[in-house]
Amino acid sequence: QVQLVESGGGLVQPGGSLRLSCASSGTSFGLNNMGWYRQAPGKQRELVAAITSGGSTNYVDSVKGRFTISRDNAKMTVYLQMNSLKPEDTAVYYCKANRFGIVYWGQGTQVTVSS
Repeated sequence: QVQLVESGGGLVQPGGSLRLSCASSGTSFGLNNMGWYRQAPGKQRELVAAITSGGSTNYVDSVKGRFTISRDNAKMTVYLQMNSLKPEDTAVYYCKANRFGIVYWGQGTQVTVSS
């Protein structure tokens, strides 16, 4: 069983930065593929960034060059550094773990970009 707890969301002005964290419980965190998703009101949940157990990353086009996903296996935590935030980044951000085909989700953290 894997439990995921996100933190770091909040209200930020356009152009600002936030760093989201997703702390995981369980064992063998390093074997999990991890991802950050977001869901804005009235929209479908979408993949923002992902990182494999081997450290390979990919991003949705709209955040490339602004967001960075990383992981610290010793701390069993995955991060999402978000820079140059835009109002359209406003959403609930969710952490996802894929462990041998079994998917786990966190409860989400709200990110609001507004002046």
